[in-house]
Amino acid sequence: MNLLSGEVVLNALAAATTGQVISLSMPIRGATSSPAPTTIPHLRGRPLPQHFMSVDGGDYAAGVRPIGAGLRVADDALLVSPHGTTTHMDALCHMWSGESLYNGHPASRVRSYGATRCGIETVGGVVARGILFDVPRHLGLTHLPADFRISADLLKEITDDLRPGDVAVIRTGWPLTWARSPDEYWSGQPGLAADAGRWLAEHDLALVASDNAAIGGLNPRQLADETLADDLHLILLWRHGIHLAEMLWLEDLADAAPDHPFVFVAAPLRIEGGTGSPINPLAIL
Repeated sequence: MNLLSGEVVLNALAAATTGQVISLSMPIRGATSSPAPTTIPHLRGRPLPQHFMSVDGGDYAAGVRPIGAGLRVADDALLVSPHGTTTHMDALCHMWSGESLYNGHPASRVRSYGATRCGIETVGGVVARGILFDVPRHLGLTHLPADFRISADLLKEITDDLRPGDVAVIRTGWPLTWARSPDEYWSGQPGLAADAGRWLAEHDLALVASDNAAIGGLNPRQLADETLADDLHLILLWRHGIHLAEMLWLEDLADAAPDHPFVFVAAPLRIEGGTGSPINPLAIL
């Protein structure tokens, strides 16, 4: 993120040509108030968002007094676990190996109340030049197969126009399988191969974003098969300090088919010590 200088951001803003704004986020649907488990892609077994109302229309119908002169209000209470359930950004404290976080901070600094180093609150906002790697479209597919791993050579075929501070947006199309069958969605996931992660890291990106749940691929147990040396989170988050954004909705962006860079905007919530945060990324074409 330190590469997003004023000059880089201004250059990124120049990538917008039409002003069209496209949201790259899936909706947050609380499991307590809607059939969320059947409508929104998520990893099996992860705690779904919880959406409660502290006061609602039914309370007034039951006789609760208006707060003044007929004025009524409805208030939300929302609890969100972003990893594996919502469109989100990972903090640099989210994953590591051994006893140190990114940049050598002791792993003991991640406590029961959050991380005192590398938390999501350190990110601020992201305004950068976005590059779409629409891998299924490049291969003539609707979505990639579950066991497909995207190589560096395949990314290079799509484009090698990457600059320091850019955001690489990787489309696999995998969220489309949810509408057919959650079991198919849970049967594994396509994602980046290790050499693709290293190739992206060489370009000093600010962020790598994808519509899958883990940037890398997953097996039917919803786990990565890579060794520690090849794990995509360790390559990008831990070794290179490149933030990750996962579970994006990229179909509307793919339909717009941008064949040029666009402006990518995202801002995580300032959750002190948070390992991640929900985001609503925007593409400005």
